[in-house]
Amino acid sequence: MPVNKEQRARPGSPGAGENSRPGEVRLQRYLADAGVASRRHSELLITEGRVKVNGRTVRELPAFVVPGEDRVQVDGTPIEGAERRVYIMLNKPTRTLSTVEDEPGAARRTVLDLVDHPSGARLYPVGRLDFDTRGLVLMTNDGELANRLTHPKFGVEKTYHVTVKGYLDAEGLEKLEKGIYLAERREGRTVGAVRASHVRLKMLRRDRERTILELTLKEGRNRQVRRMLAAVGCPVKKLERVAVGPLKLKGLASGEWRELSNIEVQMLRRAVERGTKKAAMGPNAPREGKAQKPGWSSRKPGRSQPPPDGGRREGSA
Repeated sequence: MPVNKEQRARPGSPGAGENSRPGEVRLQRYLADAGVASRRHSELLITEGRVKVNGRTVRELPAFVVPGEDRVQVDGTPIEGAERRVYIMLNKPTRTLSTVEDEPGAARRTVLDLVDHPSGARLYPVGRLDFDTRGLVLMTNDGELANRLTHPKFGVEKTYHVTVKGYLDAEGLEKLEKGIYLAERREGRTVGAVRASHVRLKMLRRDRERTILELTLKEGRNRQVRRMLAAVGCPVKKLERVAVGPLKLKGLASGEWRELSNIEVQMLRRAVERGTKKAAMGPNAPREGKAQKPGWSSRKPGRSQPPPDGGRREGSA
């Protein structure tokens, strides 16, 4: 007998996540985050019929709840779970810090000044974009996911549209693809140089005055994109991040934000899981898809229209 949408969306019901209420988490994760038991033990508590959601006993998995909205009990005792997980996509304008607060004595605008979420959750940007770089910034109070999205070993790609001054030729593109050596600094001192990892490049437009590229990389070193392009003699004029992993920046004007859907959050988690598996396989794991051969950039860029104008640990812009 088919289950209708209302039945699937009931708090605590198996399959509730298929219709994705904002902020939904698995019931066993909710219990683990609240300190009741490990996730594995929490699953046993559920299947033994010792957990109720909104007064209804839940015995089957998967089951989902929204922290702060659904009432959860274990053996009759109410459970105060961790705060609801919030996931935000922001189109960061230029001249905005992607940090929680500015340095003492300064009063520059931050991403937190732009996002006023009704839950009042304490949100943090996932990585950073430079002050003068615009585009997609994720914000959340889910520290575990944020760390995995920014740590290079998980290999979650970031994609940028970049406009540079001058004509970027095939030799410069080949150098970028192979990896540019960038200075490594520690405690304010240059201690050597490290080669940047492989990047994917796509030509969008090129003439004598400017070159517009789509650039995808997995690292997030300080001002990486700007430093790489400066190294081939093409300083960056405009830079915009247009995607993080499978999520693309769409439908948001500069300075606007929206909450991610449950499906989008799961897309990010799957991207991290793929990166985890690749990391476990080691550096010789095959790449997804075919790399472009050096020299491909000499082709005409076609009729693609230019993109909209568009640090530190994740400040690759």
